[in-house]
Amino acid sequence: MTTSAAGQPLIPQPPATVAALRQAVRQITPAALPAFTRELDQAADQSRQGSDLAPLQRFIAQWAAYVYIQRQPGLSADLRRWEERAASGDATQARQAASEIGRILDQAHAAVGLHSR
Repeated sequence: MTTSAAGQPLIPQPPATVAALRQAVRQITPAALPAFTRELDQAADQSRQGSDLAPLQRFIAQWAAYVYIQRQPGLSADLRRWEERAASGDATQARQAASEIGRILDQAHAAVGLHSR
């Protein structure tokens, strides 16, 4: 992953297009490219089968939020810590972690102006 000055995003938030998001993922989290491609293929297939753009819109919203988080090393690290706590903590810690994960995801979706539902 590319590094940045303290507290600064690694890259600017890209437009919410497949091409721009793919390029951003390639830059900041290249290991996620196979998942990006697999999920894009699934969304495209679902859209074609149902003659509905909703699966592609959800895909773009989810990956725009992912990029929003991953381009900010501090926020990305916070999310990973909360995910680890959710997986390994007791019930109280898991509830707190779920709440914090939800807050981070809500912040990301609000920042990119897209909704995943």
